[in-house]
Amino acid sequence: MGLLPFVERDDSGNRVFKEKDFLMLNTIDCLKKTGMELKEIKQYIDWCNQGMETVEDRYKLFLDKRKTVLAEINELEEMLETIDYKCNFYKNAIESNTLEVCQTERAMFLEKLTKE
Repeated sequence: MGLLPFVERDDSGNRVFKEKDFLMLNTIDCLKKTGMELKEIKQYIDWCNQGMETVEDRYKLFLDKRKTVLAEINELEEMLETIDYKCNFYKNAIESNTLEVCQTERAMFLEKLTKE
């Protein structure tokens, strides 16, 4: 993807990393941890190389990424709530040695549906 086009190469074509290259690798790793795709990371690096004129673009990129992550967190919290509910259901079934709780759960669900 050309994320490190500036890394020098020796006569054999092997990359020769310098301190600034390791700093860029660290930045790439950090951006990957935000959930950015390689295409977005490439855009971010290009913007960084353009200097101050792209600071607002970079800021907007992180604001958008933040919204995406918050939505994912919300979705995961809803999943966890459902998992916890089902775990509790099966725990009660095990403790009571019956699936009668299933009938109660279904009746409550149907009642809720008819009220909406």
